[in-house]
Amino acid sequence: MRLAEEKWQELADIKDELAERDWFMGTSGNLAIKVTDSPLQFLVTASGKDKRKRTKEDFLLVDEFGLPVGETHLKPSAETLLHVEIYRKTKAGCSLHVHTIDNNVISEIYGDQEAVTFKGQELIKAFDKWEEDAVLRIPIIPNHAHIPALAKCFSSHIHEDTGAVLIRNHGITVWGKTSFEAKKVLEASEFLFRYQLRLLEHKPYQLFKVV
Repeated sequence: MRLAEEKWQELADIKDELAERDWFMGTSGNLAIKVTDSPLQFLVTASGKDKRKRTKEDFLLVDEFGLPVGETHLKPSAETLLHVEIYRKTKAGCSLHVHTIDNNVISEIYGDQEAVTFKGQELIKAFDKWEEDAVLRIPIIPNHAHIPALAKCFSSHIHEDTGAVLIRNHGITVWGKTSFEAKKVLEASEFLFRYQLRLLEHKPYQLFKVV
């Protein structure tokens, strides 16, 4: 119980910080943090809550199937199955999903290429890429309305303990071994998206350039 309370506080602090950035418009977005490995249980944001406020009903504990542990009137976030896939396939301890204007626009611009690629940018080091000529590729998947179909498509791009996937015109989901690492990846991704959009304003031809 004490561990769950500690993880609750940890996730609530992240929620507060991301809320200050205005990354939860219209109650969008969802966050999760692993509590135990065996059995797999994690805290996830409750559906339909104003994430700019901190309450005792912000999160609920769910199992390996994304179902609530114990009796509760709270409903897990619609994208809980995405977090399930992350924790089943990796050693990630935290996963974050936000909708921003920048990540939505990037996902539409590069959606037909099924990925957006960055090279020569300092912030790709947040993804543990330290080589001088390192390339970061963030996959872009279709926004399937059927969540199990979305989760299946999403799962095919989960290969490491840290990563990110864009859902076209929907948002980005990132994960990391710790909450700090997941937040770092999210911040770096949003920086790169904004950088690329600024670049396109001045060099429109870059829109059609594939690295």
